[in-house]
Amino acid sequence: MEQERTFADLLGWQWIEAYLPQDRWVQILAGLAMLTVLVWIVSWLTTSVLSRLVRRLLKVAGKDDWARALVKKRFVRNVGYAVPLLVVSSNLTLLPLTKTLLEVVERVALLGFLVFFIMAIVSLLGAWQEVYANSSKGRTKSIKGYVEVAKIAVWAVGIIVMISIILDQSPVLLLSGLGALSAVLLLVFKDTLLSLVASTQMSTNDMLRIGDWIEMKQAGADGFVIDIALHTVKVQNWDKTVTTIPTYKLFSESYRNWRQMFESGGRRIKRTLSIDASSVRFLTPSEVDSLSRFALLRDYLNEKKEDLERSNQELSRAGMDAVNYRRLTNLGTFRAYCMAYIKRHAEIHQDMIQMVRMMEPTAEGIPVEVYCFTNKTAWVDHERIQGDIFDHFLAVLPEIGLRLFQSPTGRDLSLGLSLAAESHRSLRDSGKESLSI
Repeated sequence: MEQERTFADLLGWQWIEAYLPQDRWVQILAGLAMLTVLVWIVSWLTTSVLSRLVRRLLKVAGKDDWARALVKKRFVRNVGYAVPLLVVSSNLTLLPLTKTLLEVVERVALLGFLVFFIMAIVSLLGAWQEVYANSSKGRTKSIKGYVEVAKIAVWAVGIIVMISIILDQSPVLLLSGLGALSAVLLLVFKDTLLSLVASTQMSTNDMLRIGDWIEMKQAGADGFVIDIALHTVKVQNWDKTVTTIPTYKLFSESYRNWRQMFESGGRRIKRTLSIDASSVRFLTPSEVDSLSRFALLRDYLNEKKEDLERSNQELSRAGMDAVNYRRLTNLGTFRAYCMAYIKRHAEIHQDMIQMVRMMEPTAEGIPVEVYCFTNKTAWVDHERIQGDIFDHFLAVLPEIGLRLFQSPTGRDLSLGLSLAAESHRSLRDSGKESLSI
C-alpha cells in the first residue's frame, strides 16, 4: 500500500498541521487552493504583465504590425493557457494523491500544455505570415505554402510527443516505427508533397505572384491571382467568380501569365479590317492630288509621285505601253495612312514593333491587320485607345475609295428583291408600251 502523505508533508510546513484537519478531503482541498492561487498568479503574469511588456517593446521597436498580428492570431491567449497548465503539471505534488493518480493527472495536464503550446507556435507562424503579406514584398510573393508546411510539421511532432506521453514511451521509438509506414505516408501525403515541390519551384523561379493575371483554359481560370496556399491557388476571374487550382498543376501544366506584359509598359493591338475586294483599284492623278490634303499622306504621296515618275519615264523611254506604268492603289495608300497614323499617335508605344500588313485574301474580303502596342496596359485604357484608332480607320475608308466587307443582311436581301421587282415591272411596262405602239 502507498503511504498517504498530508498537505503539510508535501510543502514541508509542519507548523500548518495544527491548523488543518487530518481528513483526506480537507488536505486535497488545501492543495487545490494552493495550486489555484499559484495558477492564477502565473496566468496574470503571463496574460497581463508579459503581454503588455511584449506589446510595448514591439511598439518601441517600430513593430506595431507584429503587435496587432499577435493579438489577432490569439498568440497571447494560447500562451496564457499553456503556461498555467505547465505550472499545474509541475506542481501536482501539492496534492496529497496516490502516485498512480498523480501520474494520470500529470499526463493530462502535460497533454493540455502541449496542445496550447502547439497552438501558440501556429499562431506565431500565422502572425508572421500576416505581417509578411502586408509588406511590400508580400504583395507579390506569398509564403503561405511554407507556413502551412511548417504548421503541419509542428502538429506532426506535437502529436508524436503526445502519443509518447499517453503510452509512456520514448518519441524516438515512435519515429523509428514510422519508417516502416513511409510508403503509406507518401501515398497519404502525395498531394501535399507535390504541392510543396511545386510551391518551392514557383517561388524560386518567380513563376507566379499574388496579383498576376493568368489564363489557364483547362481549369477555366482567367483573372488575377488572389491567394497562393500550399495546396491551392485562387484566381478571381473577370466575372468575379473564383477558380481554385491545385498548386502542383500550375507547375506541371501550361498557363499564360500576363505579368511581363504589364512590366514591359506596352499592350498589343492586333486587329484586322476586312476590305471589300471589289473596291480596290488604282487612283487617278486627280484623286492623288485630292488625297494630298491629308497631312498624314502628304510626305508619302510626294515620295511615291517622284518614284513613280522616274520609273514610268524609264518605261516610256523603253517604248512600253502605258498599261505597264506603275500607279498608286487606294489599298496601299490606306495602309500608308494607317501606318502614319499609329506612328504619330500619342498613346502608341513608339519603341515597340509597329506594322500594317495585308494578309491573304479570303471569301470575307482582304484582311488588313494593324499590329502595334499601346503605352498604357490597363484593360480599360487599352480598349479605349484601340476603339478610337479603329473608329478613325473605319471612318476614313470611304475617303480613300474603299469599302468594308460585310456579309449581306436581311435588309440587304429585301432591298435587292425590291429593286429586282421594280426593274421587272419597269421592263414589263416598257414592253407593253412598245406593243401598243
